[in-house]
Amino acid sequence: MTDTRYQYIDGEWIEGDSDDEMTVRNPAVPDDPLATFPRADREQTRNAVDVATEASEAWEETTPDERDSLLYDIADLIDDNVDELAQTLTKEEGKALSSSRGEVSRAAEIFRFFASYARTATGETIPSSDPDTFTYTIREPLGTVALVTPWNFPIATPSWKLATALVTGNTVVFKPSSQTPMIAKQLVELLERAGVPDGVVNLVVGSGSTVGDELTTNDGIDGISFTGSTGVGRQIAQAAADRGIPIQTEMGGKNPQVVLPDADIEDAADAAIGGAFGLTGQACTATSRLIVHEDVIDELTDAVVERAESLSVGPGMDDPDMGPAVSEEQDETNFDYIDIAKEAGATLLTGGTRPDGLESGYYIEPTVFTDVTSDMRIAQEEVFGPVLSIMEASDFDEAIEIANDVEFGLSSSVFTADMASARRFANAIEAGVVKVNGATTGSQIQMPFGGMKASSSETQKEMGQTAYEFYTHEKAVYRTDP
Repeated sequence: MTDTRYQYIDGEWIEGDSDDEMTVRNPAVPDDPLATFPRADREQTRNAVDVATEASEAWEETTPDERDSLLYDIADLIDDNVDELAQTLTKEEGKALSSSRGEVSRAAEIFRFFASYARTATGETIPSSDPDTFTYTIREPLGTVALVTPWNFPIATPSWKLATALVTGNTVVFKPSSQTPMIAKQLVELLERAGVPDGVVNLVVGSGSTVGDELTTNDGIDGISFTGSTGVGRQIAQAAADRGIPIQTEMGGKNPQVVLPDADIEDAADAAIGGAFGLTGQACTATSRLIVHEDVIDELTDAVVERAESLSVGPGMDDPDMGPAVSEEQDETNFDYIDIAKEAGATLLTGGTRPDGLESGYYIEPTVFTDVTSDMRIAQEEVFGPVLSIMEASDFDEAIEIANDVEFGLSSSVFTADMASARRFANAIEAGVVKVNGATTGSQIQMPFGGMKASSSETQKEMGQTAYEFYTHEKAVYRTDP
């Protein structure tokens, strides 16, 4: 019988108390459920916060070597279970198996990276204007934090939140996406095996309206890190602002790749394909707008279409170039936006239909539109699927104008051989991540990650040193010895 205990509270695996059941489906074979279990209710969520708060003082007092040892052990356990974790991830999220393996390995890398912060992260010694007073800063954990994570990177995103929260001495209540609770459960099981003390990490799986709302409003939560949609993120940010607690949000994107006439067309085409169709376009940093100088638009369009039509589509366990969309809802959204683009006058160059022989899963062909203008919804709204819009620009200034003419500002890219143009782009683009001759997707752990405008609350970013800063209070100390 399938284990239906998906809630982990105070070191115990228990069933949810809600009357509402959750069913997890494989998007490649949606008629064959993977798991069914009851969701957590509001009272269980409150209990998770209470036990995390109770465990907070003891966890804060652990030594740096105890924390870094724990995180290294977690990383080793992830590495030891790569195949099992990757298969679970692919079955419930749909991405190609090699992509899942890469994400699992990245999760281990994340825990190792942040383990080093236990011994090396410090405050500052600052020169005092009074020779009798020693001035310096120290950092202390927030206390208990809520981590709310999405389905598209269901082990990597929780890992960079969990690793940073734990290494800085915080206790955690972790709410994963309802689409991908199985990989979240397996991750927490590894944390348990590594020796995370009871109450320090708690997993609650349930709806946003119940579990998410309780975490957002509960007075025991001292900080919230959220990755997900812009609408939900703004609601959480407002609730956090009303309570005066730190908030970190990473939300949607409508990411542009700009191609100037001196660019390497082959490299630009490869990046556009990887950015738009890798992970089935289900990344907040996915390339959704390809903004091309008029002198090279025909050549680049031909190269992109040729590559798109060569991509394989199929079940993630077969390791194709592109797997299915994550859910029936996302599948419907993809096809809705294709219809919206056609009705607005965009020209469909390739894709836009369900591949032959794959009628039972949530599949769609890699889709490319041209003749797209900024006033179209397809150029303004996040699809979160494998749909690429090609837009023409007459010069650099128009390309920047088009790129910035959206509410989002997460990731961006420019392809050019002229580093003066690259510098101009980096200064003018309204995005938190800027790539020069690289895809809009992908990030490095040591670099800050987050956006501008509607892509972020524009507080502290994730990963790198900024993540350490988010999970800690800074105290300014003035010490005058007698």
